[in-house]
Parts: sequence; structure tokens; C-alpha cells
Amino acid sequence: MAATMNGENQYDRTEEVKRFDESKIGVKGLVDSGLTSVPRFFIHPPETLSDLKPKTKPESVVIPAIDLSGPRSTVVEQVASASRSFGFFQIVNHGIPVQVLDRTIGSIRAFHEQPTDVKARFYRRDTGTGVSFISNIDLFHSKAASWRDTLQIKLGPTLAELEEIPEVCRDEAVEWNKESRALGERLMGLLSEGLGLDTDRLKNTTCLEARLMVGHYYPCCPQPDLTVGLSSHTDPGVLTVLLQDHIGGLQIKHEGEWVDVKPVPGALVINIADILQILSNDEYTSVEHRVLANPSHEPRVSVAVFFNASARDALYGPFPELTSAGKPALYRQFTYNDYMRRFFTKELDGKTLTNYYRL
Repeated sequence: MAATMNGENQYDRTEEVKRFDESKIGVKGLVDSGLTSVPRFFIHPPETLSDLKPKTKPESVVIPAIDLSGPRSTVVEQVASASRSFGFFQIVNHGIPVQVLDRTIGSIRAFHEQPTDVKARFYRRDTGTGVSFISNIDLFHSKAASWRDTLQIKLGPTLAELEEIPEVCRDEAVEWNKESRALGERLMGLLSEGLGLDTDRLKNTTCLEARLMVGHYYPCCPQPDLTVGLSSHTDPGVLTVLLQDHIGGLQIKHEGEWVDVKPVPGALVINIADILQILSNDEYTSVEHRVLANPSHEPRVSVAVFFNASARDALYGPFPELTSAGKPALYRQFTYNDYMRRFFTKELDGKTLTNYYRL
């Protein structure tokens, strides 16, 4: 990995990253090889590492948990309040059976725990088939890689061809597509009403149609103090629905401190993404979040569904109904294509994109 020349340590990060990517083994493959230290290109800079352990643990801060079976007016108020103050909330009594949650998590874990040569057939950075297995979407753009592998499956507007979806999780992906879409429509109705808009306002902006399912696998990390599972970032779309297992490690930034999003059995985690913050003219907030490297011998598994607008050439900006002389639009208009192009050509590093479009 390194060579010594003229007394100096010579290290070619680009070559090391390229070699890792071309091996198609992912982070789990590194762990399975018996590796006991983190390769250099996974080690994050001091400013990131120093922030991993907060100075004071804000144990008293709890991410709101909302019971969706309550009266609609109450639920709308709670969802809107959480979206304004935290940008994250958990939901219970959401109508998806716990057996479906368990099957979904189990199938993603089963995919990642297949033999390397089986997974390698899906390892690709182009998404033409609608299905790809990769390690670090921003591997070639980031300052340092993160300790996780990912299976991506396109859910909408059109589901990836069934034969392209790995057999070990095919039925579960189809089932999760149906369940998550119905839940997403319900949530967007609540969020629209929370802004004082018609129930279908977000749905009619095609915010329900383009959906991507992402199954993350965070293996045990031998040096969790030197890297992260997922770098601090905000999500680029409209809304994210996250199913996480019991391991934990997800944190959000709230009032300048990192706060744990502790797993709640049977709950789903919902977060506002950048586009919804912009559409709401900053009524709702998209907040930075990250996942710590997993110190547990048991892997952490999570499944996110990202909701995006399908009208990629349309112009987006704050809803006109939410702007006035007293509160002018805070963002300029842009196309979704432009937004996503900028997102995928940079590393995951916080809220730089919303700031880019801010007036």
C-alpha cells in the first residue's frame, strides 16, 4: 500500500481506491479477509475524527416519535412540528406489519452476506440496469471512504426488471416498494397539510414517483475511531423513509450537537430532504446526519427509500403559496437534473447544495 523513497512515505490514494473498487469485494470483503486495521484511504481527517465524540452527550434530546394512528389533526401538527424543529422523526403504528420490516432487513443482510463472487456480478457504478452493488457512492470524490457497502434498487417511476434484482431479496424488494410507496403518499399528505397546503400538493409535484431503495451494510470496523459508516450529509431528494435494525449508530445534528437516533422496535425513521426544505421555503428543515463506524461484531443493516421528483426538467423552488411580501422566496429556481448532477459530482459533505441555490 505504501513505498518508501528518499526517506518519505509515498502513497497513491487514487491507485489504492481504484484497486479496491476493481476488486468488487466491498468493505465486507476486507473484513472477511482478516484485516485488522483500516486501510489508509478510509481514515478521515482530524477535523472529522475529533467531532465523533461529542464534548457533552445530549442524552436528554430525544427524536420525536409520532403515533400515526392518532387523530389526523394531531398527527399533522406533530409531523409539522418535528419537521420544523428536528427535520427527523420516528413513526409507529404506521400500518406496515413487523414481519414485513423483519423480512426486508433480513433480505438485505442476506444479500450482503452472500459469497463475494455472487455479489460481484452486481458490482457496478453505472445504474443502467436499475440495480447496483457498490461501496461508497462518492468513493472517487470524497476525502476519505466510509465503512459500508450498499445495494441500490430503482423502485420508481418504474421498478427495475425483476431478473436484475438479486434473487435473495427480490420478493422482499417488490413488497417493500409497495409498502413504502403507500406510506410515502400518506406522509406527503400530512406534510402538505402541515404547510397549510392541499393534501395532494407534494404528490402533484411528482415528489412520490422517483424512488430509490438503498440497502446499507455496515460490517464490524476494527478501528471505529478512525473512520465513519456514513459521512455527515443531508439527503438530496424530497423525503426519506428509513428502516434500521437494532444496532444503532445513526446520529443527527440538532442545535450544534450530535444526537443519537436510537432504534425503536417496529418504528420507521423519516427525514426531510433538501428539496422539501426548499419547496417549503425553510418551513421544514433538512438536517445533517451521519452513521458512526460499527464497533459491534454484529453488522448494522438499514434500508432507505429516497423519494424524488420524477419531472427532472421542471423548475423547482419555494411553493408560491408559501411566499409573500413579508416572506419572499429564499431560493432561486432550478431544474431537478441540475440539482442531482451537482449532488453526484461532489462528496457527501453537509448542506453545500441548499446553500448554493439560496438567494
